[in-house]
Amino acid sequence: MGRAGGQRQGEELTRRILGIPLSSSEALRAGFASTAMPGYEVKQERVAIGGVDDLIIRSLLDKQQFSDPHGDAERLGISSSLWPLFGLLWPSGSHLAERLGARNVVKAERILEIGCGLGLASLVGHRAGADVTASDCHPLAGRFLAHNLQLNDLGPMKYRHGQWSGVLLPRDAIDERAPLVVHGEFDLIVGSDVLYERDERGTLADFIARLAAPVAEVWIVDPNRGNRGAFHKNMARHGFRMEEAYLDREEGDGGSAYKGRMLTYRRQ
Repeated sequence: MGRAGGQRQGEELTRRILGIPLSSSEALRAGFASTAMPGYEVKQERVAIGGVDDLIIRSLLDKQQFSDPHGDAERLGISSSLWPLFGLLWPSGSHLAERLGARNVVKAERILEIGCGLGLASLVGHRAGADVTASDCHPLAGRFLAHNLQLNDLGPMKYRHGQWSGVLLPRDAIDERAPLVVHGEFDLIVGSDVLYERDERGTLADFIARLAAPVAEVWIVDPNRGNRGAFHKNMARHGFRMEEAYLDREEGDGGSAYKGRMLTYRRQ
């Protein structure tokens, strides 16, 4: 293999690891300088979202990725098996992004996405001009979000650390792009596939209630995990009324097959 071929192959490997377009030589040089840090592989793809323009998203290559060299995720209670989940595209996230894309933007409205992962819904809302804050507990979520903003030529968006599990947050355990814990009052709080535990004590509902404005709406897309009952009860405890709509979709009907529900909670 000639020198040019070897260099090209090296550039392609770096693009695969870092998700950096080859057309940007400056970004590519920065990518080579940081390859020793990530320890995971990524991919870049165009993602279709019903009703709005596509987004270009950098995500983890697969569920087998893991890199926690400084123990940041471990201190936050994120195990090696859970570590990659933030960096994958999930069907429920696409449904949430689609609904947010259909919402008329109200400039004075503050929107918060909880457990945002790659922040697909947040990116859709931000592109439409909404005042969106994305939040997650993963140490790398802010970094991936910043990269995806750049890939789509979008300006800066607020990102905050948001964790409802009760784990205390070490000062040095969160991404440098997200030095603040989520706080304030939000008019609309959204999340997808966040009911992954039964949570009888209502930790998630308490977290939402602390961040919701006195008059607020909450959207949760749930892929029928079976933990809705406890969440309904605890949201009602905080004064929220619930409405439920099925999101069942057959294969080929605008995408892959999906079974789930849109849970809408309102407090007035």
